[in-house]
Amino acid sequence: MITAAQLRAARLLLGVDQRRLAKLSGLSVPTLQRMEASETMVRGNVDSLVKLIAAFDAAGIEMIEEGAVSNSQGRGVRLKMNSGSAKAYLDHQAEHKTSNGTRGRV
Repeated sequence: MITAAQLRAARLLLGVDQRRLAKLSGLSVPTLQRMEASETMVRGNVDSLVKLIAAFDAAGIEMIEEGAVSNSQGRGVRLKMNSGSAKAYLDHQAEHKTSNGTRGRV
């Protein structure tokens, strides 16, 4: 499980708005808005959570669980070792959409 704060932090770390994250994850904007508005743990069906985590993982964002190995304690987010992967992933997604005849706006 992830918290709403982790979700917002991960999205900001990627530098994308809710609409862009919705496209990357295959979720709707209202679904993301509900998830980010959660008070603590993100609420949503398992399929939606899996899509969201997969999109972050593909973009190079790692979710840090409570009790995970880290320099500090608590939950959080961080870029994976290859921190350039987030930019490369977003660039690739933009190129893919442009080559399919859709707008390639990031």
